[in-house]
Amino acid sequence: MHPILRNILAVIAGIFIGSLVNMGIIMISGSIIPPPNGADVTTMEGLKATMHLFEPKHFIFPFLAHALGTLVGALLAARFAANNHMRFALAIGVFFLIGGITSVYMLPSPLWYTVVDLVGAYLPMGYLGGKLAGK
Repeated sequence: MHPILRNILAVIAGIFIGSLVNMGIIMISGSIIPPPNGADVTTMEGLKATMHLFEPKHFIFPFLAHALGTLVGALLAARFAANNHMRFALAIGVFFLIGGITSVYMLPSPLWYTVVDLVGAYLPMGYLGGKLAGK
């Protein structure tokens, strides 16, 4: 397979599978740590209106979803890229970081969580994914 095509497919697979991991963790999070009483987590408007009810424990799974989704996506992209493995892993980290920044603007969260999420879940996990790919 041509290296450029392989790299493009590696990035697409990393984004797709990383997004699936992210969404899967978000989907199961409510059954493990139930949302606060009275919180409507089914819509963006409901989340915005009830965000003040959320405790720190309610932010564990969103962080894990962002971090593990990025890690898996970066690992796959680095593993299957034809060359520049770390560069493609970090590109996945940047892609998900842009998504995280967009999420902060769409759904305001506590400052502590915003900092932890944006600083710890994306670029470090992209780097770790590149390292774990071992190329």
